[in-house]
Amino acid sequence: MENNDNLGSNPPEKENFDMDLTKARGLWENIRVFISELLDIRADTDRESTVEAIKKDISFKGHNAWILIFSIFVASIGLNVGSAAVVIGAMLISPLMGPIVGIGLSVAINDVRMLKRSFINLGVMVFLSVLTATFYFFISPIKIPSPEIIARTYPTILDVLVAIFGGLALIVAKTKKGTIASVIFGVAIATALMPPLCTVGYGLATGNMPFASGALYLFSINAVFIALSTFLVSKLLGFPLVKYANQQRRRRIAQIATAIAIVIMIPSVILFVNLLRKQVFISTAEEYLAKVIKYQGTETIKYEEDFKKREIEVYLIGNVVPDITIQTWREALSDFEALKGSKLIIHQGTNESGGDINLLSSQVKSGILEDLYLKNQEVIENKDAQISFLEKELLKYKQGDFSFEEISRELKINYQDVENLTYANTISTNFKKIDTIPTFNVTWDSRIRKADKITEVRKIEKWLALRLKLDTLLVRSLN
Repeated sequence: MENNDNLGSNPPEKENFDMDLTKARGLWENIRVFISELLDIRADTDRESTVEAIKKDISFKGHNAWILIFSIFVASIGLNVGSAAVVIGAMLISPLMGPIVGIGLSVAINDVRMLKRSFINLGVMVFLSVLTATFYFFISPIKIPSPEIIARTYPTILDVLVAIFGGLALIVAKTKKGTIASVIFGVAIATALMPPLCTVGYGLATGNMPFASGALYLFSINAVFIALSTFLVSKLLGFPLVKYANQQRRRRIAQIATAIAIVIMIPSVILFVNLLRKQVFISTAEEYLAKVIKYQGTETIKYEEDFKKREIEVYLIGNVVPDITIQTWREALSDFEALKGSKLIIHQGTNESGGDINLLSSQVKSGILEDLYLKNQEVIENKDAQISFLEKELLKYKQGDFSFEEISRELKINYQDVENLTYANTISTNFKKIDTIPTFNVTWDSRIRKADKITEVRKIEKWLALRLKLDTLLVRSLN
């Protein structure tokens, strides 16, 4: 009987295994619930208020129009002088994202009327922004493009990623009960919708069409991906579709909205992939140049990557690189996955007879001269600053070059209660700058009252400043 009872019960190992399995399942369930609660935004989403708020932000009338005009002026000035801080300030006050978010939401909820309003206001916004920027740059005396302007003339994969994640952050912030203003401000800065429009104005005002077209392309990319992010989040959060009394009209509008979504998404995906491939090509080409293009006595002064032609042009100066070495470099292209099938073009700065540079393009030569000019200009400015500093220091010592004997006699005649006078240059600092201050120390007759000493010290200070023609000096009472 005892043996039968033992056979009918579960072995201890089996029971322990079942307990461990139960604990593991419980732990996994707790982790799943925690992650779900951590990332779930549906419970805190106010759909009706979000739709109304986005509709309200679409319109560009009255105050919004003037705010846009003034912020475009501010951004244009910042771009013109190359001040990133000014441009950031302009982006904080600009009401640019309303129509773009409206396009994404209207497609998601099948609201044709809202879609029309969004497109119309987006057109007004772009026209007003470009017109304002063109006017500013037309009257501006500074026509040379700053680095801030040049940076807005072509899109990169980073711009696309910023637009995607910025758009996601924006719509998530707008859907929350109680909009998160700091997120909206941050997205306004990160996505940088305004600077490209200002750069379009610069291109039109100066006749630089490549700048204008490149900046408009960058703006379009940012706008499309912000709208796309809004569309996707709105669909995921289950925003209710607009209801129409006519069932046939509802279906037609749904078909139109779907077609618009497809038209936006397919080119966006293609654009994203192309920009990603281009960025990978450029990054890999730079890695290839750093690792492979090396030769004793030869320097690379310039290189260009052409993704469309899949060409890498390298400009060298110094010793002539043998053809066999160049062939080795070309064969090394196949070692880099992104560079397979690419072409390496080498331009050398000297010929075999050791003559002058004759194979460099005029563009490279002008680039070298420009670099030399900028470096010389920097050296000159540094020297000018040093000369100015030394002149100021010398002037301080010259100002201290006076007859102390004469000054002390005159002071004793005017202020007979002075018993002793000392003078020295005091070096002081506020930890931001160092200054040298002429300092006079006065010892008074012990019978002079404290209040009289203070009055007399002020008089002496004024007299010495006038007598010695000094802007700054210090008179101290030692007793």
